[in-house]
Amino acid sequence: MKTKKLWMTAIAAFFLAALIGGCKKDDFVVINSVCPVVISTDPANLATGVPLDKVITATFNEPMNPATITPESFILLAGGKGTTTGLAGALTYDGNSATMSFVPTTKLTINTTYTATVKSMVKDLRGNALQEDYIWTFSTGATLAPIVISTDPANNATNVVLNKTITATFNQPMDPLSVTTSTFTIKQGTTPVTGTVSYTGSTASFKPTSALTASTLYTGTITTGVKNAGGTVMANNYVWTFTTGTISAPKVNSTDPTNLATGVPLNKVINAVFSEAMNATTITTSSFTLMLGTTPITGTVAYSGTTATFTPTVNLLSGNIYTATITTAAKNPAGVSIANDYVWTFNTGAPLGPVGVDLKSVARFGIIANTGVSNNAGFSVINNLDVGISAGPRSGITGFPPGKIVNGAFYASDDVIPAGVPAMLTQAKQDLTDAYLFAANATAPAVIIIAGDQGGKTLPPGLYKSTSTLAIQNGDLTLDAQGDANAVWIFQIASTLTTVGTSPYPSISGGNVKLINGAQAKNVFWQVTSSAIIGDYTSFKGNILALTSITMGAYSQAEGRMLARNGGVVLTSTNIITKPLNSK
Repeated sequence: MKTKKLWMTAIAAFFLAALIGGCKKDDFVVINSVCPVVISTDPANLATGVPLDKVITATFNEPMNPATITPESFILLAGGKGTTTGLAGALTYDGNSATMSFVPTTKLTINTTYTATVKSMVKDLRGNALQEDYIWTFSTGATLAPIVISTDPANNATNVVLNKTITATFNQPMDPLSVTTSTFTIKQGTTPVTGTVSYTGSTASFKPTSALTASTLYTGTITTGVKNAGGTVMANNYVWTFTTGTISAPKVNSTDPTNLATGVPLNKVINAVFSEAMNATTITTSSFTLMLGTTPITGTVAYSGTTATFTPTVNLLSGNIYTATITTAAKNPAGVSIANDYVWTFNTGAPLGPVGVDLKSVARFGIIANTGVSNNAGFSVINNLDVGISAGPRSGITGFPPGKIVNGAFYASDDVIPAGVPAMLTQAKQDLTDAYLFAANATAPAVIIIAGDQGGKTLPPGLYKSTSTLAIQNGDLTLDAQGDANAVWIFQIASTLTTVGTSPYPSISGGNVKLINGAQAKNVFWQVTSSAIIGDYTSFKGNILALTSITMGAYSQAEGRMLARNGGVVLTSTNIITKPLNSK
């Protein structure tokens, strides 16, 4: 089965590559089915207590070209990258599992941290290479000692630009207070170079106060004074050398948004201004990237004069930190790269509307009820969500079949298999109660009072309160996110919520809830103090948090959740409940 899955992946990747031209970061089509990547290793990254007779393996996401699995394509080092000669051993490749294996000639040494590297020369069956070396570390002792796994410039590098910032990357997070100008030094012979030291992520940086001297040998040293977050120090000083060339590199003079900017608009075009004209062909979606955490943001890159721009394909998400990077692939017309990757971050503005309701563990349920869940007639379907009853027994769930769940399960308080179901349901019910009370007690932003029929209206994100019943009847209610995909709506309804469909054709009926301009059903919350009735043939969006009961009329459907605290949930006939898009 594993072999079949790998070959199916390879076939899909082949046809996709034919359509988009293969594995190209320049075109921003770096996806696992196209570019080969390492998906797992044994030992795992940062593993400790590894046996001394361990066979080291790395598994790829697709079959690889065995001819590229050579002794030069895998290196195992005792200590940091480049600090020792690679261990001798036998390297093999299993095409069935897409796994390369390294058997050391001699046993590993106890209490030693090792660095393993799969080189980017490894290629898949279509000739696509790993985009970069894959590096991981493990230890044969109880503690994983910190080591330097890479430097920039690399050891013995030549023609290093004069305005270079020197960096060293560790195999684990370090104590920032231990990374200083006394533990990270650069020397020209015996003469120290003055500069500033900073640390972020797992990388330490040394920025010289002034340009380095041309055609000169420099020595970088990370001393055993550095230690990880747990206080473990490096076993040995890490020392490397490099030689400068005769030129300075272009640099990024300014960015918009600036580093650490806040309140950045969601439709922002990101730009970077260079110190000189650049080679436009090197300013691409590979050399100018935008990330949300570890997720790449798709977009288009343009270059004019000395300015590069990145235009996201869709609006940014509110309330998030983005990281923009100009890599050393950006070059001037003479072919000189910028000295270092230029990285900056900025924060988008807060989401429109109130703070969203955290459903916690009850989010897994499309239906949860206290007294019963019934499907009275027809082939109702709950997609990608569970159905639960708490504190009622399983006998309280009726009408399934013909109703069914797709990618979900039924749970009741008297279930004994699997173990822990009653406790799980109790917690889910408590989380529902907490969510209900949070929504009911929300006061910010300022409450907007609404009453009667909301059909035909368009409402922006906000906190809406009805002092009596609320209806959606003469027309559809449209929720407009105004371009903010994280926008939130909370409706506080003092009595019942009723939608009334007027036709067997939802596309032209009233009583529907519609979402526009990025609005998402997962961010819509209906806190109902009494009961909710979703009328026949209506299309509903959002999460109903009802104190009593919920009824879905014939052929009505919902993208959301039907969550009843004290009563039951009734599906009248052929209803559909679907998990909201992008919902956890």
